[in-house]
Amino acid sequence: MGESLTESRTEPALPAPDGQRDTQPRRAAGAPDSRGPIGAPGPGEEHEAVMLLDRARAEVDPVLRAALDSLPGPMRRIARYHFGWEQADGSPAEGGSGKAIRPALVLAAADAVGGPDARKGAVRAAAAVELIHNFTLLHDDVMDRDATRRHRPTAWTVFGDADAILAGDALQALALRLLAQDAHPAAPRAAALLAGCVVELCTGQHADTALERRGPGEVTLEEVLVMAEAKTGALLGSACAIGGLYAGAGEADVAALDAFGREAGLAFQLIDDVIGVWGDPRRTGKPVGADLAARKKSLPVVAAFVSGTPAGAELAELYARPTEKEDVEHIARTVERAGGRDWAQSQAADRMALAMGRLARAVPDPEAAGGLLALAEFVTRRSS
Repeated sequence: MGESLTESRTEPALPAPDGQRDTQPRRAAGAPDSRGPIGAPGPGEEHEAVMLLDRARAEVDPVLRAALDSLPGPMRRIARYHFGWEQADGSPAEGGSGKAIRPALVLAAADAVGGPDARKGAVRAAAAVELIHNFTLLHDDVMDRDATRRHRPTAWTVFGDADAILAGDALQALALRLLAQDAHPAAPRAAALLAGCVVELCTGQHADTALERRGPGEVTLEEVLVMAEAKTGALLGSACAIGGLYAGAGEADVAALDAFGREAGLAFQLIDDVIGVWGDPRRTGKPVGADLAARKKSLPVVAAFVSGTPAGAELAELYARPTEKEDVEHIARTVERAGGRDWAQSQAADRMALAMGRLARAVPDPEAAGGLLALAEFVTRRSS
């Protein structure tokens, strides 16, 4: 693989004197020009990751389609629309159903620990993880009032809040049914792990919504990082851990895989928050600055709040005002001037360095770990 994130983009954050993570905003030495594009993987790295994602999608999609086809008509229609397989009127569509990052992690982890046979046996579990992910997306879109996902209107804007929520509930039930009907000996433990993950996801989402009711000066960077790990890192960690379970990994290795996924997931969320403010909507499928317009306390924003800079103080004042459409670009520039963007990119590199260390404990052979590393680098060096 190519050079690591810490070599190519930013220096990792230094440990604090008391041994705690240094999460204070600061400009990273060697950080990319904040006006330029968000760092992306090199052609070779991206090609390897895209191949892994395409392979995972090809393996998992038949299981997903069969699961969705088992739903009653109204739920099936909403779910298939959400996945991009149907138009709102029920006619076929060719839209994308996401990058398949989480099922790809399940399969790559199984392959890394147990080889091709373990990977083949984990396909149903990978589909279950993808169903859980999409259950959360349906619910999050309702709660966040996001109107666009994957370059099309979100399900709640087409079918209404209640139907979108119910379709999400149905996807969660399908995920657990897939595991309950799986004859693999690891299925019961995977089901318990995934159920625990859902509780953590809900806890993280609850914390996220609670943060929105608090003022800029009432939110700490540490609690936002904890919330982000629960909302994003938990499912990526569970995906890797479940792949390890299906490969017969021991408890210590399963825990290390989970830790790898969590750190990579937090790096993913940091970059996702950067893209949410500065990404190209033609690539992301979402309007630029939507989080700022909604006054979301994303990681770069909170880093700017606590930066102790004049720009951070200005940002807090801007967040206290009603949203004006033309304000979004000004707010984004203010976050950047306060160091929020540079901090998020530096922290993402730091988390990826930690993730690689965790992975080395479970899969010490770099060649065997190559698929997991390629996926982790891809999702933390993307621009959409």
